[in-house]
Amino acid sequence: MSGPVKKFRAGAVSVALWENEVTINGQKKAILKASVERRYRDSDGNWKSSNSFSRNEIPLAIYGLRKAFEYMIEERSLGDGDDGAR
Repeated sequence: MSGPVKKFRAGAVSVALWENEVTINGQKKAILKASVERRYRDSDGNWKSSNSFSRNEIPLAIYGLRKAFEYMIEERSLGDGDDGAR
């Protein structure tokens, strides 16, 4: 599996955009999907990921999601105009 198409970071929170292939009306299309995660170190100093956010991390997740959405809209406007297609 290849890495994300684009990644947006704000503090410990990151939003990654992944390209996924779907079939719509018999035609294969590439669409972008977003994943959100928070990175932290556990008590042993090992890096871990989580999909839960504290009150102070929610604005960081929103910021990253807004940036991801802007990127998706810009990419879609360059494509064929289908919802989410590139």
